[in-house]
Amino acid sequence: MSPTELIWRTRDAGRRTAWAYQHVRPGQNAAIHLPLRKDLTFGTTLPPRTACAVDDQARKAVIETADAILAGNLEVLGVERTDLRAPDWFRDPATARRSDPAQYVFKLNHRNEEAVGNIKQVWELSRHHHLTQLAAAWYLTHDDRYAERVAEHLNDWWRSNPFLSGVHWASGIELGLRLISWTWIRRLLNDWPEITDLFEHNELALQQIYWHQRYLAAFRSHGSSANNHVIAEAAGQLVGACAFPWFTKSAHWRADAAALLEKELDANTFPSGVNRELATDYHRFVSELGLYAALEADLAGHPLSPHTWALLTRTVDVAAAIVDTSLRPPRQGDDDEGMALVLDPPDISNWSAYLSLGAAVVGAAPWWPSSPSTATSVIVGSLVNAQQADRPAKRPDHFRDAGLTILRSRDSGPEIWCRADAGPHGFLSIAAHAHSDALSLEVRVDGVDILADPGTYCYHGEEEWRDYFRSTVAHNTVEVGRAEQSTWGGPFLWLRGATGTVRRHDESSWDAEHDGYAPVTHRRTAVLDHGVLRVEDHLDAAADVRIAWHLGPEVSVELEGSTGRLEWPTGSAVVELPAGLAWTAHRGSDSPLLGWYSPRFGHKVPSTTLIGEGALAPGSPATSTFRFRA
Repeated sequence: MSPTELIWRTRDAGRRTAWAYQHVRPGQNAAIHLPLRKDLTFGTTLPPRTACAVDDQARKAVIETADAILAGNLEVLGVERTDLRAPDWFRDPATARRSDPAQYVFKLNHRNEEAVGNIKQVWELSRHHHLTQLAAAWYLTHDDRYAERVAEHLNDWWRSNPFLSGVHWASGIELGLRLISWTWIRRLLNDWPEITDLFEHNELALQQIYWHQRYLAAFRSHGSSANNHVIAEAAGQLVGACAFPWFTKSAHWRADAAALLEKELDANTFPSGVNRELATDYHRFVSELGLYAALEADLAGHPLSPHTWALLTRTVDVAAAIVDTSLRPPRQGDDDEGMALVLDPPDISNWSAYLSLGAAVVGAAPWWPSSPSTATSVIVGSLVNAQQADRPAKRPDHFRDAGLTILRSRDSGPEIWCRADAGPHGFLSIAAHAHSDALSLEVRVDGVDILADPGTYCYHGEEEWRDYFRSTVAHNTVEVGRAEQSTWGGPFLWLRGATGTVRRHDESSWDAEHDGYAPVTHRRTAVLDHGVLRVEDHLDAAADVRIAWHLGPEVSVELEGSTGRLEWPTGSAVVELPAGLAWTAHRGSDSPLLGWYSPRFGHKVPSTTLIGEGALAPGSPATSTFRFRA
């Protein structure tokens, strides 16, 4: 931490102690005077007949998911929940541990799994994404069962979580996301006869909206760990202050949140539009937060600057540029499936819904791949007045500031898509969501993972797995001397990070190096030409190495010496591996941990990893050649 951050954290600790007198326990009369304005109307409603524009397939998917939620069923971060008729907001379904709802939040260690369980599981349901999905179903059907369940859950949550009681006040990002959810619940249920009783005429609702705004104004994330957290806080406060301008300080909160959001979006984004955390799904998350907040500010008559709108437009142009033919993005860095707003069933396997949202809000550039509309894109798009100009003339394939390069086959056969990584390790001093993946490659053929990034799997509770999925050997790169390229100091802390540099690139080749093994330098070149990918690894000093090639879960392999024959349902390939190394195949191995793939957060499945082990000398590159066949 910098001296400035240490000073801030000291002051924040003092404020947390000083606020203890404001703690309200469940069941206690809050006895506060709400500084309300006279006008409590909700002014930003959806245009008439917007629901009619949602196509039948999207409508059906929304309703099916809402019906499952009514029945009590929903998968949450890899855990099948069956208790959603009347959820316990404080119980972790994974460990069955339950935290104390009455504990003053700043005396509760939410990082202690023994006390609170898996905190991500506990927090996720209280983002109220399941309620925005129910509200969307009501909007499309006017079936009051959905609205009534929303009202039941909101009132129960509001009663159970008074100011500063329990784990749901421990993290500002959670408060910001709840304000976004509540705004859209209010908007989607605007024509429900009971909606003003649920919000404008409900002391519980008014207290919670006020408390959330006060908290976010007082307890900002700062410094080395802020990143997407402070953006979610600012976006949530801006959305809440614009949608619910019901308090005497609403205009002040709105202006402060807008200024903070614009500052942090600029700080968290490379000039190219790539998010500086270099964790692809956090790019989507931050971009969505910015889009929803900017749209809300427009609707309230207090638009963000043209500079910020241009920045947000670059983020969605990046998203459209880097996806493969199946609209899947790279799997770089952490991915915990964070969502700003959920109306459709969340589709974690691709960015199609995100691209549809971007097309609705800023417009699609002519070179964008097409993506089907969703309920979200239609509903959100109905509020957009103008789209953004000044787009790239053609699809970019290289983002130098982020060290991100996409190689694609140029012939008429199946698309061979290759993502090459040679950028900074992550953002700011702790690089929280980075992986040890410098010079790693990710290769797909028509959207099928052939050389796969392993994914994330977990954050909390399984330290060995958290470490594995972030490690050098878990990525398609070179490990030197059994050492990590980058050194971690905790599940979200890196003590030292490798920095990559792109030496040269064109539409079919890439040449880069990194300094993670200093004084030894690892250099890698990749050439994709006529269905053949040739990869050369160079060291400038002799060293023992392990080269890892992680195959996607659909790929089977027959390994004979240094030759492998790969097959998957729609194709095959032959790989010629460096003959000077000893090659072994590992699938779903626990000792050592090798051969695992996480398709989404909370899930892992066996896959096959090829490991080549031996000595590499300077001037004698290790060459791996993949010959793909349709």
